[in-house]
Amino acid sequence: MRFKSWRQSRPLWGSVITIISGLMILWVPLNLYLSTFLPGSIAVIGLLFGGLITMIGLLALFFPQSAKILGIFTMFLSVLSVIGALGGFLVGTIFGLIGGSALIAWRMGSTDPDEDDSVHVTEDPVRAG
Repeated sequence: MRFKSWRQSRPLWGSVITIISGLMILWVPLNLYLSTFLPGSIAVIGLLFGGLITMIGLLALFFPQSAKILGIFTMFLSVLSVIGALGGFLVGTIFGLIGGSALIAWRMGSTDPDEDDSVHVTEDPVRAG
């Protein structure tokens, strides 16, 4: 019950997918580490973008109120990661777009269990005529 209330108070699945995307994007330049740190190599951009996307996924877990802007950054960095890390062979880019979309679409639910979505009419209707 405590995990369920914790999970509902933050964008868990968007954050998890974003973290997986960042790790996939990091995987390509880490496996090419001999050429990553050569002067003029753009694989360093893959390290930077993969690390930033992983950090964004973690930040979305701890600061759920800023999930929308973090989702926008995730989508932006995921598309740009194609330049330096091939976007984790494009699978990381696709996961980043899905995770960013989930972060943007997430909204904080009600914490009050008695509150429901029904509309209550508090005033009498105006009599016409």
